Amino acid sequence: MPLVFAALTPHPPIIVPEVGGAETKKVKKTILAMEKLAEDLAKSDPDTLIVISPHGLVYPDRFNVCGMENLRGDLTNFNTPQVSFKFKNDLDFAKVLDETANKEGIETLLYDNRVDFYELDHGVIVPLYFLTKKLEHSVKVVPIAYSLLSRASHFSFGQAISDVINNLDKSEEKRVAIIASGDLSHRLIFQAPAGFSPVGEKFDQKLISLLKQKKTAEILDLDEDFVEEAGECGYRSILILLGALDEERYTPEILSYEGPFGVGYLVANFKLKPSSDQDCGGRSE
Repeated sequence: MPLVFAALTPHPPIIVPEVGGAETKKVKKTILAMEKLAEDLAKSDPDTLIVISPHGLVYPDRFNVCGMENLRGDLTNFNTPQVSFKFKNDLDFAKVLDETANKEGIETLLYDNRVDFYELDHGVIVPLYFLTKKLEHSVKVVPIAYSLLSRASHFSFGQAISDVINNLDKSEEKRVAIIASGDLSHRLIFQAPAGFSPVGEKFDQKLISLLKQKKTAEILDLDEDFVEEAGECGYRSILILLGALDEERYTPEILSYEGPFGVGYLVANFKLKPSSDQDCGGRSE
């Protein structure tokens, strides 16, 4: 059950043309990068998409893995109800992840509120609006919300995801993609949602530099006040993603970065190197 794709995406609804309208001209770099990422995802031919979102139901003391079969979501909150999606959850994966993480001492909840469907948030919908456009077949989606636990716990939870991917029945030939959804600093300009801080741009550039250099230990060890002052919502998603990746198996590719509205939008592909028993470019015949 190989990992075939891994990426970091922003999730501002304004990059969706139906929402942003003429304003999308200001985020053209991001849109073009998302379209390129969609092509790369399609080439990897995934069966299951794991999407880590900051805007799901976040518990302070545990990770939230969706345990509900039917997934739905739209952008009604952004006056665009016509942008809507329906997916099936990969419940087998979700259940094994919950069991594996808890056995490894990582507090995890398999979320099920016993209603007809799980409501997807815009942290999932916006990336999938772009990334699913070029897929040639339907995929299952596993929504995950991070927690307020330690940075080390987020990295360890990512390692648990990797354990599940590597240990499920290889005869299934199930192909998995991981999407870390998150925006960087919300404080890049005076008109930004969280107001201006000079730390905003410094944080974004520091994080991008460390990602390029694969300095995972330094990313984990960023000063807490520095991260807090930046006003970001992607850092914890990134920690989970990095935990799920084998450092020797990926090459970071920064596809775009911009912040015209005061929020940093980073699109990055963590290009995977095929191991001896897999091919990230397509299925074995």
